[in-house]
Amino acid sequence: MEDHFSQLLNIRWIYDVRQTEIHIAEPLVPEPSTFEFEMAIEKLKRHKSPGTDQIPAELFKVGCRTIRSETNKLITALWNMEELLEEWKESVIVPIY
Repeated sequence: MEDHFSQLLNIRWIYDVRQTEIHIAEPLVPEPSTFEFEMAIEKLKRHKSPGTDQIPAELFKVGCRTIRSETNKLITALWNMEELLEEWKESVIVPIY
């Protein structure tokens, strides 16, 4: 049976799965830096409808350092917990005819 599947799948060597080493994966993407956060805010478009949180992009663009800093802390904390708030999984789609 082993020879049959070896030839069928064109595999030269068959390894016993039980001998495979398991490695813990390192994070592929580091947490967002303050610079990346600031650049994302700069790219926000003005005069767009806010999301379900009703916070317009203008608040972040013209907001004080405290607003940006606290928002950055929140996003970094959520990033490290590797969880999204349920509200962030929602979106509002409005068809325009």
